[in-house]
Amino acid sequence: MNTLLEIKEAIQRLPESDIRQLSGWLQSHIEKMWDCQMEADLVSGKLDHLIACAEADISANRVKPLDEVLR
Repeated sequence: MNTLLEIKEAIQRLPESDIRQLSGWLQSHIEKMWDCQMEADLVSGKLDHLIACAEADISANRVKPLDEVLR
């Protein structure tokens, strides 16, 4: 099973419970990949500008508590 098409076809043959289990695993895997990318971006300095902007907004009191934003 070497291609995405072969993988998709194999998944379609799985029982629903296995598909749901695979879906959970894929979501967890994607989240771990995202965490690794965020960590790499942080270490490389790619997020420095965003962090500086957020810190400036906090210092200037241009932020609201999250619970106020979500109402």
